[in-house]
Amino acid sequence: MRLYTQDLSIGYGEKTIVKDLSIEIPDRKITTIIGANGCGKSTLLKAMTRIISHQSGNAILDGKPISEEGTKELAKKMAILPQTPESAAGLTAGELVSYGRFPHQKGLGRLTKHDIEIVNWALEVTDTIEFKHRAVDSLSGGQRQRVWIAMALAQETDIIFLDEPTTYLDMAHQLEVLELLQRLNEGQGRTIIMVLHDLNQAARFADYLIALKDGEIVKTGTCEEIIQPDVLRKVFNIDATIGRDPITNKPMCLTYNLVKAAEKIAVNQ
Repeated sequence: MRLYTQDLSIGYGEKTIVKDLSIEIPDRKITTIIGANGCGKSTLLKAMTRIISHQSGNAILDGKPISEEGTKELAKKMAILPQTPESAAGLTAGELVSYGRFPHQKGLGRLTKHDIEIVNWALEVTDTIEFKHRAVDSLSGGQRQRVWIAMALAQETDIIFLDEPTTYLDMAHQLEVLELLQRLNEGQGRTIIMVLHDLNQAARFADYLIALKDGEIVKTGTCEEIIQPDVLRKVFNIDATIGRDPITNKPMCLTYNLVKAAEKIAVNQ
């Protein structure tokens, strides 16, 4: 599937957050959006999945603006896991995952044999089948996040958006979630688009990076191209020391200092 934006501007009220953004998302790859707080990362994800409307321009999927796509049809093509999923109070893991079948249901909306097979498959592939009959609220943070991902998988979409999927998780659970997404990409060919705060996680797991600042693109490219001192200086106003990840041999940020005030002005000019 080809997904791209064309001169996309997004805002709230009269305030524009993302300005004339044109990007193309690589098919069947993991794309990560990085940038400082408030730069428009989450806003971009919400507009590309039609959670919020855009001011001008277009987000285009397979040659058709998403604004012209029917809600159920769009939900068959792309799924999104927001930063703070809505409460699943009172639901078991299996019930929550079954909600992912909604776009495919007809009539009274009862689960078919195929729906049940897909729900069980999504629970299996996310290693959450043992929680099928347990209340979502009783699970740990990492377990809950995997169940939410299972619900997105149950939609059977080629594209999955995730807004900071590792937020509030400890280091082990963060790695657990990111390795799961990597397996889904490599084993199932899913296109993954996510927002991450951790630069080294972004470098380790992404094939393609989009670096944003103040709603505009600073640079796009591979980890080798983006995790560089000059790019990180422009995006985050930091002086970064870059080394190599001993596991993946990808670039990683070893340490950094804040850019001094006078130098920061020069960076922003």
